[in-house]
Amino acid sequence: MKFGGNMRQQTRAKMLKILRISHAWLAILVLPWILLIGLTGFYMNHSRAIINFITPAGYDESLFSTWPSGVEITRESALVLAETIWPNEEVTKFASKPYHKRPSYIMDLPSGRVIVSRATGHYYVKYGFTRDTYAPDGTLLNSKRYWGSIFKTLHARGWLSSRFGTWIADITSLSLVFFSLTGLFLWWMPRAKKIGRMVRRG
Repeated sequence: MKFGGNMRQQTRAKMLKILRISHAWLAILVLPWILLIGLTGFYMNHSRAIINFITPAGYDESLFSTWPSGVEITRESALVLAETIWPNEEVTKFASKPYHKRPSYIMDLPSGRVIVSRATGHYYVKYGFTRDTYAPDGTLLNSKRYWGSIFKTLHARGWLSSRFGTWIADITSLSLVFFSLTGLFLWWMPRAKKIGRMVRRG
């Protein structure tokens, strides 16, 4: 009987050791993503206040209409501009429609999107989570980061690209579940042993 009791104690001690090691290493491995999910989740609840705090003042696009060196853009010159920005890439989609209430040419390429104001020649280059605004002569006027999209993508994927799909976020979520259950088990086991002894003595 004593031998059986020792075996159970050894098995329990071994299991607790494995759980403690797994619990500790899991916490270390997923800590960056736990912080990431926490911070991006906080952003999603307070997005307006955070965006206003971290986003610099935007560029006043009304200056386009009084630009001294503006030039009217044709379809052909817009295509040349787009292919100059990303050499060796072809325009995959072309549209003529308003952008920010200004008649524009909108062109999609593999690396991003080029939007040209037809009346003045000002243009935007959109790639990833960034939009750069340029004067007709190519001078950079403003650079904008789409922080809302960045935070939402990080929260959903755990990564800024779609390369890993949602695997990183899924692994982090399952790790949090495992971390909670092992933490609860490690907290309960010593107390369950004390309660068992008290019951047996009673």
